[in-house]
Amino acid sequence: MNMTEHSKKFHDVKSYYDHRIWSKATVAKSVKKGWITAEEYAEIVGEPYAA
Repeated sequence: MNMTEHSKKFHDVKSYYDHRIWSKATVAKSVKKGWITAEEYAEIVGEPYAA
């Protein structure tokens, strides 16, 4: 996946995290649900995704 293209829900998840509505754990659940990729998780929270 090109890093200029994001998953459909990436911007929503990033916004929730940036506004402190969601925690890292909630963002990780988004990976498990298939809403974002592990790479996008790292981009949002600034650390690698650990399953």
